[in-house]
Amino acid sequence: MTDTPSVKMSRWQAFREFAGKVARLTAPYFSSEEKWKARGLLAAIVALNLGAVYMLVLINEWNRVFYDALQNKDAEVFWRELGRFTYLAFGFILVAVYRFYLTQLLEMRWRAWMTSHYMDRWLGHQAFYQLELQRHARGTDAPPDNPDQRIAEDMNLFTSYSVSLSMGLLNAVVTLLSFVGILWSLSGSFAFNFQGQTWDIPGFMVWMAVVYCVLGSVATHYIGRPQIGLNFRQQRFEADFRHHLVRVREYSESIALDRGEPVERRHLGQRFQAVLGNYLQLINAQKRLTWFTVGFGQAAVVFPFIVAAPRFFSGAIQLGELIQIASAFGRVQDALSWFVDNYSSLAAWRATTDRITSFEESFQSLAAAPADEPSAAAAGTEGGRADALSIDRLDLALPGGVALLGATGLSLRPGDRVLLQGPSGSGKSTLFRGLAGIWPWAQRQLQLPADFASRAMFLPQRPYFPTGPLRDALAYPEPAERYTDEQLRQALAEALLPELGTRLDETDSWGQKLSGGEQQRLAAARALLKQPRWLFVDEATSALDPAAEAALYERLQALVKAQHGALISIAHRPAVAAFHNRQWTLVPGDGAEGSPRYRVVSA
Repeated sequence: MTDTPSVKMSRWQAFREFAGKVARLTAPYFSSEEKWKARGLLAAIVALNLGAVYMLVLINEWNRVFYDALQNKDAEVFWRELGRFTYLAFGFILVAVYRFYLTQLLEMRWRAWMTSHYMDRWLGHQAFYQLELQRHARGTDAPPDNPDQRIAEDMNLFTSYSVSLSMGLLNAVVTLLSFVGILWSLSGSFAFNFQGQTWDIPGFMVWMAVVYCVLGSVATHYIGRPQIGLNFRQQRFEADFRHHLVRVREYSESIALDRGEPVERRHLGQRFQAVLGNYLQLINAQKRLTWFTVGFGQAAVVFPFIVAAPRFFSGAIQLGELIQIASAFGRVQDALSWFVDNYSSLAAWRATTDRITSFEESFQSLAAAPADEPSAAAAGTEGGRADALSIDRLDLALPGGVALLGATGLSLRPGDRVLLQGPSGSGKSTLFRGLAGIWPWAQRQLQLPADFASRAMFLPQRPYFPTGPLRDALAYPEPAERYTDEQLRQALAEALLPELGTRLDETDSWGQKLSGGEQQRLAAARALLKQPRWLFVDEATSALDPAAEAALYERLQALVKAQHGALISIAHRPAVAAFHNRQWTLVPGDGAEGSPRYRVVSA
């Protein structure tokens, strides 16, 4: 059955599309600030590959002279050629060692650049947060899944496969060009009679090598094609399994308190079964391909001897020439079989390329800011006023596009202490996200104080603390060196954590080490240390007892007063209301189609 023109065209288009993906992922590094180092290394590797092929040509010629000397029992030539082989072998070893070293160096530098480049893009402009929001909005199967794995593993695989496969292809092409002429001149012609006429095929072994390898390449593609999709899924399943293991470690206390070990074991087992199930399919596909490729390679060992043996036994060629023919055929066959030998690597490379490309496309979709999902940075206007935060209009939607919350005509002035209240799920925390500019589904018309970006601070209910010294967790995200030990200890003491003042240099996972109440007090210590002017508190004292909560609010209230700023809090406890002089309340909307579910009313 032959392919239709449309099928052939679609395959050609698929190849062009894949080549374009590789080019778009490759070009930035070789045009970056490291371009001259990268290009220099690449040129050196190409030169060494050419040198390696040249050494093989010299060794092929050496085979003929050496084995002819054996057949002729010529001791003088035998010993002379052994000495010559020493120089050839040393030259080949030298080329091979530095080709390996420079190839690994290029892969390492390219990986370092790509990793740094994508980490900057992932962490820049809250892209890591917005990508997660969009993925959850579209379903957990939507890309990009497991960006940590794409940065940590896929970048490494892409660079190593790109360099090794491209240099392997170059080596195969140069080897083919170098040895096909040798094989053509040595193989002679093949004559046969057909329908009373004598036919003569010059360079018969060359044509046999071409036919042999073309048939092998076509068969390899059809046998090994399933590996492309299997490799793509394997990387995803492995990352999902590893991600859930990390979550069990992060939430170990909650899982232990809930006696959730059987559930987590079942979930981990399901994910691991997906890993094993896909891997079993992958190794079965690789087994089928290995059956063919190993048989293909073994047959190629004896094939040139079978074809050239009649000429040797007739005396037309000597042993050295027979060995040279077999060696040249082997080199030509190896070059033409590059596709066969590297199909599994090509399948893994394509899967890795597709994963990084989808990661890249996710950044581009953020930058494009579709009309139905406007980004906070692109939608609306923001001005600067030195004295107040004014909300002319703030419309927030859910990921599916349903209008959630609307606010107009609100202001936050120095001296204000606003309590934000409303039903659970009405969008109080989302309002904070909209004011911070990190909620993608927002239309904003705000007048922000001139110092808002540098002097505003948000205290969430569950704060984040990096693993490391306590002083770094307290000063985060600023460097701890910006503050003296006395300042750090004073902030801890004011946040009711004086006992931690002696542990500033202790390294630990503080998000797991401290209790919920201690974590909230440590977050309050950050605010007391950094002295923000505009402070947003989202249930940040919910884990504290009433006395501790009152003490912290007194200090936070005094802080914003001293800074001539304002405080806005989300809280449900009635006692917290005493520390505020204004109230914003989320009330149900009018129910009209397209109108928000809730609106903010100032009191």
